[in-house]
Amino acid sequence: MQSSQANCGASPFKELDLHKIKVSCSNCSLSELCLPRGMGQGALEKLEDIVKRSSPLQKGEVLFRAGDKFRGIYAVRSGLVKVFATADDGEEQIIGFFLPGEMLGLDAIDSQVHACNAVALETSTYCAVPFSELSEVCKEIPELQNQLFKIMSRELSVENQMLLTLGKKNSEEKVATFLLTISSRYHQLGFSAKEFKLTMSRQEIGNYLGITFETVSRVFGRLQRNGIIKVNRKAINILDMVALKNLVSGCDN
Repeated sequence: MQSSQANCGASPFKELDLHKIKVSCSNCSLSELCLPRGMGQGALEKLEDIVKRSSPLQKGEVLFRAGDKFRGIYAVRSGLVKVFATADDGEEQIIGFFLPGEMLGLDAIDSQVHACNAVALETSTYCAVPFSELSEVCKEIPELQNQLFKIMSRELSVENQMLLTLGKKNSEEKVATFLLTISSRYHQLGFSAKEFKLTMSRQEIGNYLGITFETVSRVFGRLQRNGIIKVNRKAINILDMVALKNLVSGCDN
């Protein structure tokens, strides 16, 4: 388990001097994922005025904790962030892994309190957007609000797919679905869909999928022996995408 006791530092909404650090959304490589197409320069400038960027999170550092007051949403710029809940007995339940271009904290909009913890699994950078200011900007830029709805819908779709996976599939199908989901998300970022790094540990993957880390390792080994993937520590190479998809759909060949 990644320590949730790591020092999280000051709030990114308080520590930043926007006169010293200027975030340029228009020059960000992830802008197509966060921003609506055809957004005018004036609208971009209004958004850039409220977007804040803090110091990078190091591995194990906390972005927010369960019980923290909701101040805004976060967009991962680089690295990987794990979101998890902690049961009364201290057991960790991983809810998701967030890649660059993906947003965290949306679930706290209604309750105004974070229900989960967010921890960096490697050195990670992010943008912080105060929600009260974002709401005001959205009134002036309706297409930005629509984009936010699309992002929320996309994340719900991923969550629903994983819930179906956890409830209906066997261990091999769960691991195959996980690999395909990560592959698709990396592809959306413009990276290779076949070669990528899994920063999270086998134990964390197992926790997320509801299986043991030994089972994760066995399935990885079986997929590698069958020529479907190649595993080199944390590096994954999907050799046979069709076969991997067939596993998910329940096909034998």
